[in-house]
Amino acid sequence: MTKVKICGITNVEDAALAVAAGADAIGFIFAESPRRISPHQARDIWRAVDDKKHREGKNPCVAVGVFVDEDPEHMVTVAQLVGLHVLQLHGSEPPEIVEKMCALGFDVVKSFRVSAEKRSVAALEAYHPTAFQLDTYVPGKPGGTGETFDWRLAREANRCGRVILSGGLGVDNVREAIRVAAPYGVDASSRLEVRPGVKDHDLVRAFVRLAKSVGPDVTEDKTWPR
Repeated sequence: MTKVKICGITNVEDAALAVAAGADAIGFIFAESPRRISPHQARDIWRAVDDKKHREGKNPCVAVGVFVDEDPEHMVTVAQLVGLHVLQLHGSEPPEIVEKMCALGFDVVKSFRVSAEKRSVAALEAYHPTAFQLDTYVPGKPGGTGETFDWRLAREANRCGRVILSGGLGVDNVREAIRVAAPYGVDASSRLEVRPGVKDHDLVRAFVRLAKSVGPDVTEDKTWPR
């Protein structure tokens, strides 16, 4: 089944719902965004959810921290405070930063933005993260645009390693996106919301169910993105 991440989590209720729905990861944004929260808020949310899911025997779910061109030492501090398993680098971080964070023991997802005009797939070859994430290129925005791109580019990117598909994914298109791109995982946020930072629980449940009903078998992996 395709791995699923629900990003832009800002409260305990949405985090708990995503875990209960079967999401493999939830994302906390520590960069400029309507969904940005502080490391201390993320810590409190993750502690509440992590304790609950272990008590109830839920499937494994990990916390992902989203950073944009952040200082490595600061990322380590935030990761230790929150209890992050995965770092998602969503800026213009060079390959050596990815290598440094991997060497420190983190799983690293390096994000790239693509479009018909900005076909960034070739840039992936210089990097060696745990996984790549492809998002839609919109000038001046590092992500969270709610817009799609040509999913065939994501299929092409599979030659570079594991690919996580994002950008405008929702219940109406996630199955088709997976069929076209054959990604390791999918990541959604804005199209699963009542308003920025507040999830629609019915849409989250449906999204997870639909995403896991199609795609390559990656069930041997216990956590995201390993």
